[in-house]
Amino acid sequence: MDASWYVALAVLLLLAALTLAVSQSRAANREQRLIEQRLGGAMQPGAGRWGSELLERVSGSGLGRRLRLRDQEVRELLARAGWNGTLPRSLYQTLQVSLPLLFCALVALFGIIQARPPQSLLLPLAFASGIGFLLPKRVLAHLAAKRCQKLSEEVILFIQLIRILFDAGLTVEQTLRVVQLEGRSIVPVLTEELATVLQHADSGLDLAEELDQLARRLQVAELSDCCTVLRQMLRQGGSARASLQTLKELFEDRRLTSLQEKISKLSAKMSMVMMALLFPALLIILAGPGFMAITKALGGIK
Repeated sequence: MDASWYVALAVLLLLAALTLAVSQSRAANREQRLIEQRLGGAMQPGAGRWGSELLERVSGSGLGRRLRLRDQEVRELLARAGWNGTLPRSLYQTLQVSLPLLFCALVALFGIIQARPPQSLLLPLAFASGIGFLLPKRVLAHLAAKRCQKLSEEVILFIQLIRILFDAGLTVEQTLRVVQLEGRSIVPVLTEELATVLQHADSGLDLAEELDQLARRLQVAELSDCCTVLRQMLRQGGSARASLQTLKELFEDRRLTSLQEKISKLSAKMSMVMMALLFPALLIILAGPGFMAITKALGGIK
């Protein structure tokens, strides 16, 4: 059996899996439409709903549930990246399942074009499946790290805003609501998280506990310290002007230290560049005439 039979079998299995997923999604949509017709509910648009239902069905399969339940780090990365809805999580699970199959299909197609024997494709197929499985998580970790970096940079501005609002006589909850409504152009990432916290508080949950959950979920050091001060104000009351000023100075010192570290690393890299590029040219300019004179003198000796 040559490689084309293996590729044809893989394509047939992939088509069968997609057909099964589509049929299950249509059956679920049909049942949901019947339920909504009986309850008199309004129908949502078919195309977008069908896509979201398909993603949820794929992520809700047996393999998707095993991947979701076994990898706690993925949950934390999704929360840090701001993907808190059902659709982004379903999309991630779908990519984690489908990318290894896609990469393996591409490797098999390349092997058919190059007319390679099936035994030589085993190692590339293994590498392709591993890369396809790990790539979504690495991309998600990169996006989560960038978002957490933006959050840490916005905390200093957030502290200055809430200090001004506290001086105006607002409470903690009122201050957070004003920042969430009016500070989207100043702290855009932090306002998204505050919107979720305030929405939970409107549902009857404790605001202090929601701030604690926010700090645990994002795991940003600056935001965790700020949430600690806000929780203390909610629990015990009193003024936090001195604490916020201390936090602001501490965060500025941390940023200054990080900038100094980056500058020192950059100077070391520039020194390596100078040694690699400038010294050869300097050696040619300084030692070139002497070397040419020695060469002429030795060439004149017979």
